[in-house]
This record gives sequence, structure tokens and C-alpha cells, in this order.
Amino acid sequence: MSNLVQHKAIHTGERPHKCLDCGKSFVRRSQLVQHQAIHTGERPHKCLDYCGKTFIRQSALVRHKVVHTGERPHKCLDCGKSYIRRSHLVTHQAVHTGERPHKCLDCGKSFIQRSEFVYHQATHTGERPHKCLDCGKSYIRRSHLVQHKAIHTGERPHKCLDCGKSYIRRSQLVQHQAIHTGEKPPPVLAL
Repeated sequence: MSNLVQHKAIHTGERPHKCLDCGKSFVRRSQLVQHQAIHTGERPHKCLDYCGKTFIRQSALVRHKVVHTGERPHKCLDCGKSYIRRSHLVTHQAVHTGERPHKCLDCGKSFIQRSEFVYHQATHTGERPHKCLDCGKSYIRRSHLVQHKAIHTGERPHKCLDCGKSYIRRSQLVQHQAIHTGEKPPPVLAL
């Protein structure tokens, strides 16, 4: 598909590449191929240098590696805080500008990030689109469903390098690591 044809799909809404497993459609065939990894479980991109974690996309692996390197190239010119991702810096800068462009028409609450605004709207509609196929429990956020699934699979991917104990959530590991470091851990938010 040529770039012009792909671009026109933005305006026409045409999504000719359909997933046979779930019905979701995509503009580009390459997007469909990447999406299908969700159904096959294929995660071909592995963090070989550090932890062995695997990813569906190469770009996700590249983003992940900065967790190990500590690189934080995006620096706020107002206060000096630095971030791994540019998007995190842009979000942070709203602290200085006070800008909250996404306003809920139902309750008046406003948000810095559009994604948080979209999730908030589900509190009014009651929509919980991410459903567990094992037990029927549903969630507003896909990430919460992914965490929930560990209850059924027994997977505990967050392992303490000091003692080997493992956890379902990264926040639980961070909380646990205070035992070894003696630092006061940040509070864990319940789902």
C-alpha cells in the first residue's frame, strides 16, 4: 500500500486489514501483523543485555532498556527534572503552566493528559471494556486486566534480585525492596 493510499485512509476511515481473531481493523498490514502477536503470545524482542524481559515490538525494547541504563535525556528547563521519555516531560511541564486542556462535561474535572480524561469518562458511563475470559471480571484499563490475569496464570514477573522473591506487580516489588535498602517505600496504590 503506498504512503498516499495509507494517508487517505486517515480521512476515509478505511481499515482494510482485519484481525480474524478479534475483528479489530488496521490501516496498514504491518500494524495487523504486530497486533496478531497479542493473540499468538509471540514476543520476539528480548532484553538480552540485562533482564531477559521480552516485547512484541522492537521500539518497546528500546524504550525499556533506558530503565537499566538510567539515561534521562529529556530535561525540564524550568526546574531541572529529567525524564526517560519526551512525552513524560511534556506532561510534567503542565505543572509549570497549569494547563489542563481536557475537561469533563459531566463533572467539570479537567486533565493534563487525554488518556486520563478518557479513562475518567468511563466512571460516568460505567464502561469496562477489558474483560477477563477466565472469570468475567472487567476493567476500565487494559493494564489492570493484564495485572489481574496473573492471578489465573500464577505468573510473578517482578523478581527481587537480592532474595529471589517475586511479585505480580512492579509496585509490590518496589515496596518489598525497602526491606533490603532500608529506604521508606512509596505507597502502593490499590487497583
